[in-house]
Amino acid sequence: MKGIVNWDTVLASLIYAGLGIAILIVSFVIIEKLAPQNLWKEVSQNKNTALAMMASAYIIAVAIIIASAIH
Repeated sequence: MKGIVNWDTVLASLIYAGLGIAILIVSFVIIEKLAPQNLWKEVSQNKNTALAMMASAYIIAVAIIIASAIH
């Protein structure tokens, strides 16, 4: 009799989630390096709301792309 939880599926889901998070972080670091100014400094110290909204929209968009590619 098999258990209620399929551990192969759980492990695969955790691997895909970790891979997706890693890709998201790497892509954001690349965008941070390509930007003419330091995004984090601009948002935290200079209170640039528009830049914060742009960065969050980028993160959401890349997360949707990664999720659909993995799914």
